[in-house]
Amino acid sequence: MSLKNREIHLARRPDGLPKPDDFRLVETEVPDIADGQVLIRQLYMSVDPAMRPRLTVGYELDQVMAGGALGRVERSKNPDFAEGDLVRNQLGFREYAVSDGRGLSKLAPEPGIPLTAYMSVLGGTGFTAYGGLLEIGGLKDGEQVFVSTAAGAVGSVAAQIAKIKGCYVIGSTGSAEKAAWLRDEAGLDAVINYKETPIRQGLKAAAPKGVDVYFDNVGGDHLDAALASMNTLGRVAVCGMISGYNNPGARTPVYNLSNIIYGRMNLRGFVATDFMHLRPQFETDMRQWLREGKIKWRETVLDGIAEAPHAMVGLMQGENIGKMLVKLSEEEVPA
Repeated sequence: MSLKNREIHLARRPDGLPKPDDFRLVETEVPDIADGQVLIRQLYMSVDPAMRPRLTVGYELDQVMAGGALGRVERSKNPDFAEGDLVRNQLGFREYAVSDGRGLSKLAPEPGIPLTAYMSVLGGTGFTAYGGLLEIGGLKDGEQVFVSTAAGAVGSVAAQIAKIKGCYVIGSTGSAEKAAWLRDEAGLDAVINYKETPIRQGLKAAAPKGVDVYFDNVGGDHLDAALASMNTLGRVAVCGMISGYNNPGARTPVYNLSNIIYGRMNLRGFVATDFMHLRPQFETDMRQWLREGKIKWRETVLDGIAEAPHAMVGLMQGENIGKMLVKLSEEEVPA
């Protein structure tokens, strides 16, 4: 009896905010693996803001959508992978995947750390926060730091790393629940709920000493507000521009660009592959911070492949706290 698989395909290009019916759940049969291949049962898949531009240009229509995932090798005809191995991969929007091993990386989980942490604080989002803040932002101990979307998967880690480095940290978010978590659990010094207080006004009040480093996940009015509050020789690490992802060309107005000149600021966009040399140090530091309880993290986990479209829509509407994941299969979490 053949093994059944379910996949998420992109059915049409979204017009503005994605809708659940822009996606289609498709049932397929899992092919037998050939020599050199492995069959992976996916456990969790990642849903990230950076996927939104690919819905417009990148993903092919009526084809399975790729994305970060964590799975377990069910069958193997590849000498580099044994049955039972946990593997990170980019084959995510499906319950089962066949691979020739390229792009797979083995994971040896540490006791006491749940598997989902390897997709958030110990995964790509944690690493993006770490390198973006320390390498691109050039963070120095004791500086004034502003992080937008500070309750998101990347922003929440960046903000807490800045706190570990002895910085005064301001975060922005869009709900009272998220603001409370950032203050009471993540330990930020000031939190702006931009749905209650205009972001420029809120940042001016929260940053009496100005801002040395802005970790930007939003663009638009947040970037504009940050440029108005940046100190001389300030640095802006541009990780994302979620405010514009649903607009054609990702257009968002920014009016204070001349401040870059007079403030002699450095504004740089980046992706995680810009600082792969930091990966070993990131692994060491983050594991230590987790053991010491210095990093708190949250996850929003939806259950089942059919929930993947709702996860994408919910992410773009800010319904998540921390990392947005979809659970694809039952798996015991290491104790």
